[in-house]
Amino acid sequence: MAVVRSRSRMPRPDSPDFHDPFQAFLSRVTRPIEFACRDAYAHLSMVRNLDHFVSEQVIGALGERVYPQPLETELLSLRNLFVDFHTRLTPVEQQDRLRQALVLLSRLRGRAQDIDQSVPASKESPALPSPLRSGHARPLWELPIQFAKGVGPKRALLLERLGVHTIEQALWTLPWRYDDRSVVTPVDKLVPGTTHSVCGVITHTEATRARFRRLSILDVTLQDATGTVHAVFFNQPYLEDVLKEGVRVMMSGRAVAGRRGWTDVRLETTQFEVLSGGEDELLHVGRIVPIYHETKGWTSRQMRVLMQGLLAEYGADLVEVLPLSVRVRHRFPPIGEAMQQVHFPPPKTDLAALDHGRTSAHRRLVFEELFLLQVAMVLRQQETKAELKAFRFNPHVAQLKQLAQILPFTLTPAQERVFREIEADMVSSRPMNRLVQGDVGSGKTIVALHALVMACGSGCQTALMVPTEILAEQHYLNLTPLLEAVGLKTVLLTSGGKAKERNDTLKQLESGTAQVAIGTHALIQKKVRFAKLGLVIVDEQHKFGVLQRKTLLEKGYRPDVLVMTATPIPRTLAMTVYGDLDVSVIDTLPPGRKPVRTLLYTEGQRYKTWQLVRDELKAGRQAYIVYPLVEESEKVDLKAAIQGAEQLQREIFPQARVGLLHGRLSSAEKERTMAAFKAGTIQILVATTVIEVGVDVSNATVMVIEHAERFGLAQLHQLRGRVGRGAHQSLCLLMATYLAREARARVNRDGGPEQTVSPAQQRLAALVKSNDGFVIAEEDLRIRGPGEFLGLRQWGVPEFRAANLVRDAQLLEQARQEAVTLLEKDPELTLPQHQDFKAAVFRRWRGKLALGDVS
Repeated sequence: MAVVRSRSRMPRPDSPDFHDPFQAFLSRVTRPIEFACRDAYAHLSMVRNLDHFVSEQVIGALGERVYPQPLETELLSLRNLFVDFHTRLTPVEQQDRLRQALVLLSRLRGRAQDIDQSVPASKESPALPSPLRSGHARPLWELPIQFAKGVGPKRALLLERLGVHTIEQALWTLPWRYDDRSVVTPVDKLVPGTTHSVCGVITHTEATRARFRRLSILDVTLQDATGTVHAVFFNQPYLEDVLKEGVRVMMSGRAVAGRRGWTDVRLETTQFEVLSGGEDELLHVGRIVPIYHETKGWTSRQMRVLMQGLLAEYGADLVEVLPLSVRVRHRFPPIGEAMQQVHFPPPKTDLAALDHGRTSAHRRLVFEELFLLQVAMVLRQQETKAELKAFRFNPHVAQLKQLAQILPFTLTPAQERVFREIEADMVSSRPMNRLVQGDVGSGKTIVALHALVMACGSGCQTALMVPTEILAEQHYLNLTPLLEAVGLKTVLLTSGGKAKERNDTLKQLESGTAQVAIGTHALIQKKVRFAKLGLVIVDEQHKFGVLQRKTLLEKGYRPDVLVMTATPIPRTLAMTVYGDLDVSVIDTLPPGRKPVRTLLYTEGQRYKTWQLVRDELKAGRQAYIVYPLVEESEKVDLKAAIQGAEQLQREIFPQARVGLLHGRLSSAEKERTMAAFKAGTIQILVATTVIEVGVDVSNATVMVIEHAERFGLAQLHQLRGRVGRGAHQSLCLLMATYLAREARARVNRDGGPEQTVSPAQQRLAALVKSNDGFVIAEEDLRIRGPGEFLGLRQWGVPEFRAANLVRDAQLLEQARQEAVTLLEKDPELTLPQHQDFKAAVFRRWRGKLALGDVS
């Protein structure tokens, strides 16, 4: 048995290999491969460890110097031939791999002259500029798309709608799905219930309009040598000018039986491609075809033609930015190969893997995007921790001891742990940049209060910024007595109020006589100045834009930052949006709290809802009834809430006092209403979503949410959090007015129930099933996708061209680990082999991470 050893044998001084390490490498690798091939592969079964041997030899050779990219690609291809050589391959497949390896080794010998142009991979090597192998004067990220062949100024404007301004952005505009048009089925072989592609000539078209509905119908008859098939297009009247008699087309769709059974087959949900007979026709048929997002005036067909031209002309100029060690470890293909395969997949590629972004080419591009971001985040975190702050806070101030004596409870173990983490940040010489996550009712505010008292007791001021006036007023009313008791002056600053009172508040902040400012976005206005701002607390973080938070930070010299959110952030979002923040989690509720029971009712079950509310009112409890309020239909929604309150008072609960709270009321009216509800003189509070966060009335035990299907999942969870704050069992009653009707309507054309469930049904089912905000957040992200999850602009979620935070969570974890590992070895990315990568990180993220010190 021949066991291949990984130990390299030095060539003798009289050997030509002694003076050429690359030739020595080729000789070492070739010997066992030739031995395995000798005598018609008679010795193949005797060879062991060939996979490990070739891998180590290739990695060793790549570590000796920086090779030209084509040669580097060949070396990695050699390694990939043997990765699964002894584990998965049959003897016949092993023989084929050996033949391929010998051809590749022969080609590598012929390229030996390229080695003279390579540079040793040592730390002393100068930084290498990104090569432009095709001779273009500018890199792809600087080349405007309008100068690409076939584009020009007018088409460039169309591509700009798709976010494409440069050649590089165009190449990174990936297909969103794929059609397998490699197999064309004769019409007489179509099988109902399966998807097929057919090719033929249109022999007849008939456009009709339904009499009682605004519905246009275009019936197209397609004929090939074996028969005819019908395809129907709804509400696409413009197709009459495209799908004309005599036009040759390929159509793909699901075959279904017509009125006469299997002899009358038609195509449903049809995709089509007009066949022009031109040179580029093979781009659109006879293969797996990429489908791109379109815009008016620019089709997926045009994008395919453009991509073919761009890959041919600029594919060689794509810069390989992933470090070699990372590519080898994850077995990623080179950038050029990956880009080619994503846009034009090889035959027989798994269509499901393509559509779900699971091919090795897709994974490589996804990983590159995520890796660039994670390295940028870790660099930003390092920068923040390297800065010095103006104040180091004293953890032993007398006010903290006084606060502990005043509070009627002690901190839970989770709250205590999180405060110790905050305290450690505040006493250090580095600025705190910490995110505190906690579910609704977990007690984040009391933890923030301890940090606030510690900062003010150390001689600094604190700003607490919240998203709504109601929440600001709630915090002010709840915290002021506690803060006054420990000798701290608190002011409230919102956009409302009288000018004289406002000016007086501004003077107190500027002079330092007020230590604590609680307010909305009014805190970031230019006129607001602090004497010595040392701590900034941002509550309900996702409600603010990054620029708003940054403006507040600039009012103090590197103040400590404490960010709080009761909207739990899925781990994938936390790693992207808050990748440069330290994270603390309050993972338990205060003792005595009971999980809120959540029930889902339809309009026909409303009597059950009102009976449950009556039962709670009889027991001396209070209730919220919430109506949706959205900008698009604000007037109608507000009217519904007002009418709802009147009807409840007059017809349903005449013995109870019903109050109304909405955003159009003045601050004084809101304050009076909330005070009355808190005092118990109002038993039922009808409100719009202004009570979503911060309202705390422990005697309120029932929450009715009207038109629950119109709310987002995170918003529903926030609203539910307004109850369950006392020792009594609380209820959340979801009134979904259309789900029963929708369920009856969701029947497919074949008469059976449709398998899909609407997003609204998924949201409400998730809320009924779980009380855990973190589970709900993950479910919300899954249902809505990262693009919609609470709004990209609010969260500041990075925009990706290849990655999807739901689908690629595992790759994101790997990218984070690789980022940490890379920066441990090369903290400032100064090594020559990392220069292309470093340039890509700063090119992609420098502008956006200038705001990264906030989040």
